[in-house]
Amino acid sequence: MDGRSKVDRDELIRRMRSEFEKTMSEVTEAVNAAPDGHWIDASEERCRDVLGEFRRKAYETAMQMKVEATETNVAFPPSPAGASRGGQPHGADVLRKGAGAAAALRKSGRRDRSAGG
Repeated sequence: MDGRSKVDRDELIRRMRSEFEKTMSEVTEAVNAAPDGHWIDASEERCRDVLGEFRRKAYETAMQMKVEATETNVAFPPSPAGASRGGQPHGADVLRKGAGAAAALRKSGRRDRSAGG
């Protein structure tokens, strides 16, 4: 290994399997509920929303697993509490507190592309 912590692909799949199955059920329901002649306009928005939520959950789960793997990697030295800029948590510290991946990126100073920035 090159010293960097890795996310285990099979573990991510295991953690996301029930969420994947739920998502595919919701996509199927949306498509099947669409009336003839309106398949796309009656199902596209719901499918987009459901798949977008799955994408967010999958990314946050993968990022949390990265944090967990990093914390258990002895090659990664822990930082002292409050050592981030201005004593405010950022990056992995924000994820540990359950704020989610998007908040971690915002706290670390990276721009949130989905917000038009």
